Amino acid sequence: MFDRSKRGEHALLIQPHSGRLEEDVLEEFTDLARSAGASIAATVTARIDRPNPSTLIGSGKLDEVKAMADATGADLVLVNHALTPVQERNLERFLERRVIDRTGLILDIFAQRAHSHEGKLQVELAQLRHLATRLVRGWTHLERQRGGSIGLRGPGETQLETDRRLLQKRVEQLQKRLEKVEVQRTQMRRARVRSEMPRVALVGYTNAGKSTLFNALTGAGAYAADQLFATLDPTVRRIALPGGNAMLADTVGFVRDLPHELVAAFRSTLSEAREADFLLHLVDSADPLREERIAQVDEVLEAVGAGELPQLLVFNKIDRIEGAEVRHDAQDGVPDEARRERVWISARDGRGLDLLQSVLGKRLGLQHVTGRVRLPPSAGRLRSRLHQLEVIRSEQADEEGWLIEVDIPIAEAEKLAAGADGQVIRALLPEREPEW
Repeated sequence: MFDRSKRGEHALLIQPHSGRLEEDVLEEFTDLARSAGASIAATVTARIDRPNPSTLIGSGKLDEVKAMADATGADLVLVNHALTPVQERNLERFLERRVIDRTGLILDIFAQRAHSHEGKLQVELAQLRHLATRLVRGWTHLERQRGGSIGLRGPGETQLETDRRLLQKRVEQLQKRLEKVEVQRTQMRRARVRSEMPRVALVGYTNAGKSTLFNALTGAGAYAADQLFATLDPTVRRIALPGGNAMLADTVGFVRDLPHELVAAFRSTLSEAREADFLLHLVDSADPLREERIAQVDEVLEAVGAGELPQLLVFNKIDRIEGAEVRHDAQDGVPDEARRERVWISARDGRGLDLLQSVLGKRLGLQHVTGRVRLPPSAGRLRSRLHQLEVIRSEQADEEGWLIEVDIPIAEAEKLAAGADGQVIRALLPEREPEW
């Protein structure tokens, strides 16, 4: 047996393919490995027409991988494919090195990126579920019984059974904690719904620049870096738009073949997208495969129940394209999906942000009315509501009450006009066309 306690960082990559190797797939896998902190020793491609149930790859390729690992000094093997527990165990035994599949690699990156209490719980839960099927590989004493000696007589439970029982207990604890966190998040989300502000979610392929745009629009300090999965923990902030305010949520980046257990574990992050009123679908405009990325994100959105939400395509990073300019490609009522409405910007240098905010404000239907209203002393509740909505531009008090100048969304004005003392607000609203 080799020493599995050593944490290898010098990695040999195995890229399986079925006859046609796509360069972008290998490039993304390399980025994933580097994002996890690994240095790349070498890359081996392996054609697999029929996966070997024991080792995934054939015996000849296995010998080649072993020789390459020995020659390069790699102490870790990363496989861009999902491995069964048996395949992972057999590969480790033959290669005498730690072997991690695509799911395990993404889990490791998630573990490094999660900072919030909820994010850490979600990562641990996903890791334990992944580990549950692989417990057998780490033990050399699986058949040792706890029963049969003084002081240790008991049910005769094997060490493996004990570990599985303890692991299941920990999974149940994490699930209960996450349920409590989810209740709190739901309450916060309901409070945002009661505020009547539209909810917008930033979605897109990982490393498209979502956190950079989020910071530029909100002035927040969300972590942003040129690496995959820089953001895991959902962050929600208010943004000012022409015509009113909205709530903007930054979400985890999507990636091709995102493991199902990760989608399930990060349901709260993805729920920000599912329960939004509108999606800003961010795209790396400098990516030659950007149209494929758009399709892959749409596929994940469909899987989490957000496929039918209205969205605006935001082509970011035009600073990386020579001669690219800020522009707005209107949809003009054309139903063709390939011609969806698009805005071209650079979140890094701020170009196009005003245009994006203007287009978003129009898409959200934020329309305002302005004017002066006279509130009598008896309208204290209405005045308080106007302050809560932050729509008061100026205010003067006298013996007759308050003279207030307001700038208020029409939707809010209509609600206030229907309530007590609403006649003063009703006077601000434009006259409706008669319905025949």
